[in-house]
Amino acid sequence: MNLETSIKDIITKKLEEGIVEGLIAEKLEKGIANALDDLMGYYGGVTKVIEEQVKSVMIPHLESYDYSKYIAKLDAVLVDVLESSALENKKLLENFKNILIPEERKEIKVSELYKIWQKYASKNVDTYNLEIDYDDEPSYQYLKTSLEVERVEEKPWDDWSYAVLTFECEQDDELNFQIKLSNHRKYDNKWSIDRRGSYDLNSLRFLNDFEVTLMKLSQAETKVILDTEWENDDEVEVEAEPEATFS
Repeated sequence: MNLETSIKDIITKKLEEGIVEGLIAEKLEKGIANALDDLMGYYGGVTKVIEEQVKSVMIPHLESYDYSKYIAKLDAVLVDVLESSALENKKLLENFKNILIPEERKEIKVSELYKIWQKYASKNVDTYNLEIDYDDEPSYQYLKTSLEVERVEEKPWDDWSYAVLTFECEQDDELNFQIKLSNHRKYDNKWSIDRRGSYDLNSLRFLNDFEVTLMKLSQAETKVILDTEWENDDEVEVEAEPEATFS
């Protein structure tokens, strides 16, 4: 028996056993499954047909539905969303509004800047540990504040002078500020707020009122005049009033 005859006999036997039909059926089943996957996939024709049919039913129904009974609920939800969003961004919006107001001062005295800071301290001091004066109408005892300008030792080869302006509140360290100043010697007593110590727009959400003032002065290149370099034990009235107590 030659090779050709052997191959024919094997094929005949397999056909009689139904193996070939089984293989064909298996491949056909896989082919159909693959074709259906393609048709019903995201870009398949069947998916698009089904999508169009769903749209044709749902959209007219949604368009004709009466939503009036939900308006009150929707309005309440929108108010809640806007209020929470406003609270979250209130400081950012306030600071941005203040930044938009042009800084017109070309010069500001240290004594003037000190008063601005004292007003900020009066408004923002933590009153928890403050003593209360019960004479006449109850009020918090005055804050004790100080000002100091500390000059950095000059280098003979450097045309610039540097100093640190410090505002301090005895009752609340959180109110203390240090402001870096620089001065080209040819400008005598006119100093600039060091931009490296100022703030940028990315920090607007977190800046307090006094920091916004410093930022505006720095951006406007307002010169600081050292009309005083030391003030001590100044008294500042606290803006807040103690809550009434009844005994």
